[in-house]
Amino acid sequence: MVTETGAQADADARRLFAGECRFIAAAASRASLPPASLPEVAFAGRSNVGKSSLINALVGRTGLARVSKTPGATKTVNFFDLAGRIMLVDLPGYGYAQVGRARVKEWTRLAEDYLRGRVLLRRVCLLIDARIGFKESDEATMKRLDDAAVSYQIVLTKADEPDATALAETIVATATAAAKHVAAHPEIVVTSSREGTGIDALRSALAPLAGPKQSRYSPRP
Repeated sequence: MVTETGAQADADARRLFAGECRFIAAAASRASLPPASLPEVAFAGRSNVGKSSLINALVGRTGLARVSKTPGATKTVNFFDLAGRIMLVDLPGYGYAQVGRARVKEWTRLAEDYLRGRVLLRRVCLLIDARIGFKESDEATMKRLDDAAVSYQIVLTKADEPDATALAETIVATATAAAKHVAAHPEIVVTSSREGTGIDALRSALAPLAGPKQSRYSPRP
């Protein structure tokens, strides 16, 4: 049952994510990362897990974040200002990409530099492909986030593709794995960018992290 307060919160979340969302910057190095000015939510995961598609679904746009079927398409840390209240950050994927290992390490290092140094980073959405489940690279990322005391929430993507039994098994395995990590948010969100499954739930989970309405967020001195 959804309470009146819960319904209002969901409505507020929908309004936030229906606001203007603008591309701000693409950083290819730590030195080129823009100064933090808003609370930030970052989207991390293996190459081709669906980070850009999920960001587009959250803000109701089809072409805001670049989507590609080729793994490794996101090579920079991309910043999107949502309604002047929160920054959505698309990180390069880790793991497999159709480039040399040196380039993959370079992108992974860039993502790690971002995660270690952002004072306004409020949460990382760690995306896991529901068709595949956890890989060693995901576990390694979770451990790094634990060690850095960065709060993260697991988001299963492409949930429309497995059958119901396989999806249920993946959800249980995901919850079991997350329970072993101190920085993992207890709620797992199951999504499909193509069908819209779980998008409202993720909006509602992230909206409370945004800055004040009609005001630029500024950190306290």
